Amino acid sequence: MSKIVATLIAGLFATSVFAAQSTATSPTTTTTPAAKADAKADKKVAKAEAKEAKADAKADAKVEKKEAEANSDVAVAKADATKTKAKAHKKAAKAKADASADKAAEHADQKADAAAAH
Repeated sequence: MSKIVATLIAGLFATSVFAAQSTATSPTTTTTPAAKADAKADKKVAKAEAKEAKADAKADAKVEKKEAEANSDVAVAKADATKTKAKAHKKAAKAKADASADKAAEHADQKADAAAAH
């Protein structure tokens, strides 16, 4: 939004400078040194404001680029975290299954030993 406003303002000043130049250079009027100086000053102001608007636009673009990179980094970090959580869950489930199998085998061995003892 600020880029659009800056462009419009720069365009307005540029238009006013051209309008001032066309009236100052018309053959029916005589131009005074003061009018020429004012026109030069207006032109310099317009150039300075255009440069400022361009610098602002570049700064805004840099900020947007950094924000996009940060958002991308966050997405990658979230994906990595999800992957790590899935691995941890898989390992825990496997350990739990192994523990259950060991417990079942131990229980079966105890039953076999009890049956052999009778």
